[in-house]
Amino acid sequence: MSVQPVESGIAVARGGKLVLLDVSERLIVTFVFGSFAWRMGHSYLATSNWLTLLLCISEALPFIYIVLRAPSPTLSRDPFDWILGTAGTIMPLLVGTVEVAPLVPVTLCLLLMVAGLCTQIAAKIVLGRAFGIIAANRGVRVAGPYRFVRHPMYAGYTLTQIGFLLSMPSAMNAALYAAALSLQLARIHREERVLMRDPAYRAFAARVRYRLLPGVF
Repeated sequence: MSVQPVESGIAVARGGKLVLLDVSERLIVTFVFGSFAWRMGHSYLATSNWLTLLLCISEALPFIYIVLRAPSPTLSRDPFDWILGTAGTIMPLLVGTVEVAPLVPVTLCLLLMVAGLCTQIAAKIVLGRAFGIIAANRGVRVAGPYRFVRHPMYAGYTLTQIGFLLSMPSAMNAALYAAALSLQLARIHREERVLMRDPAYRAFAARVRYRLLPGVF
C-alpha cells in the first residue's frame, strides 16, 4: 500500500488501504440510502403519494450504483472528508414532519421539491456507478445537469430541502438544513481539491463556472 499526497494536502489512499476504505464507504451508503429508500417504499405503498415514490427512487439509486461500481481509483483517507461525507449525507434525513401552516403556497413547495428531486435523479443517473459520498476522482461527468453546474446533485438536494422547509417550517428543521447546507459547501470545496488535480476536471471547471447555483456560486 502506498499513500500519495495530493497537492492540496489531502492524502489519497491506494492499494490495500484503498480496498478497506472503499468497502467502508459502500457499507455507509448501503445503510444510509438503503434504509431510507426502504422506509420511503413502505410509505408509498401505504399512501400512494407520488412525491414519496420520487424520494424512494432518488435514494435507491445511490444504493444500487455503489453496490455495482468498481473500486474507486483514488479515495481520500482524510478523516475530515469522511466526517463531511457521512454527516452531510445523514443530516438532511433527520428532519421531521410538523403540523404547521406552510410559509408559502403548497403548490410552490411541491414545485421546488419536484424540481430538486428530478435534478437529483438526473445527476445520479449521469454519475451511475461513479457515485460516492467521500472525496475521490471517479471520472469526470459533463452530460445532463452537469452542463449547468458542477455539482447538480447537491443543487437538487438544496432545492428539495428548501421546498420541504417552506412546507413544514420548524426551528429544528431549519437548523438541520442549515447544518446540511454548510456541510455540502464544505464537501464541494474538499471534493474539488481532489478533482482539480485532473486536467479533464480543470477543463470542465473552466467551461462550467458555477458549482451550485448559476450566477451565484
